[in-house]
Amino acid sequence: MVSDDQPVPVFPKPVTLRDVAARAGVSVATASKALNDQGRMTAETRERIRETARSLGFRPNSLAQSLLRRRSFTVGLLTNDTYGRFSLPLMSGISDALVDNGVSVFLCNVEEDPRLGQLHVEAMLDKRVDGIIATGKRIDRHLPVDLANLRIPVIYAFTQPDPDAVAFVSDDAGGARLAVEHFYRLGRRRIAHVSGPASFAVVHARAQAYRDVLAENGLPVTDPLLGAWSEAWGHEAVAHLFDGKSERPDAVFCGNDQIARGVIDALRERGLDVPGDVGVIGFDNWEIVAEATRPPLTSVDMNLVALGREAGLTLLSLVGGQPAAPGIRKLPCRLVVRQSCGRSPDG
Repeated sequence: MVSDDQPVPVFPKPVTLRDVAARAGVSVATASKALNDQGRMTAETRERIRETARSLGFRPNSLAQSLLRRRSFTVGLLTNDTYGRFSLPLMSGISDALVDNGVSVFLCNVEEDPRLGQLHVEAMLDKRVDGIIATGKRIDRHLPVDLANLRIPVIYAFTQPDPDAVAFVSDDAGGARLAVEHFYRLGRRRIAHVSGPASFAVVHARAQAYRDVLAENGLPVTDPLLGAWSEAWGHEAVAHLFDGKSERPDAVFCGNDQIARGVIDALRERGLDVPGDVGVIGFDNWEIVAEATRPPLTSVDMNLVALGREAGLTLLSLVGGQPAAPGIRKLPCRLVVRQSCGRSPDG
């Protein structure tokens, strides 16, 4: 509450298009055309009007612009990734791609509820979004909502797409190759693989790449150990690897960083040094886990920020009327090397 003896704050009046036109000495229509890159005029006049707008701090009315261009300059992002483990890096990349084009992104969590998903889609359509990006917590499951025949572009990123849609995923097999080939270059020859549940497509893609690299280099091929995506399973898997009659591994490639952390804890409890006795590599490069592990964990990064950026740029192209061939585009992973895998004999 403002008392009688306190001055009432005075806020500056917004600069209007009419103010810009008056200062530049042109009509309002000419100023509008210059700022919207329309109409016929000399380059000098167009630049003079734009410089006048900048000097006055003019901000165009986004609603008026959207009506003029038949666009809302907003994009909807749908996800069922409740914890944001995958959707937040993707959203960062999407925002990077769209912000320079004046496009805003708003996120809606559909959880596993088809009714909630449909409500969010209808709200997006009511707001006249320019397009939708669908993402999830695994690439082999479709979001619980129908995104077909919406009459606006839809891009899928890190989730199962509709037929004939444009989709972006990480190259899981390529990422697994990076890890196993790195172990081989380090001189490791008894490489085990501990991964997640068999119900996940990525588990099989990574396991096949693991087998292929071992076979290509004449190394013994062992069956992966499959379990939960958890530290507890990683801890338990070490007992299977080290208490049996088989030769003990000198390296363990893990299906995610949580499994890897459990493996490292169990190895330490057995008095084994990481990476001296056993090297360990994870998958996902979840920095909060990888960097806090002791020793810090080498991990495969799925490049989700870059994946989101590509999805955003492709959606912009579709909104702009440029065609995009349907299909799944696989983006390469990268290996982030920390201390858990050791060094090669020559340095």
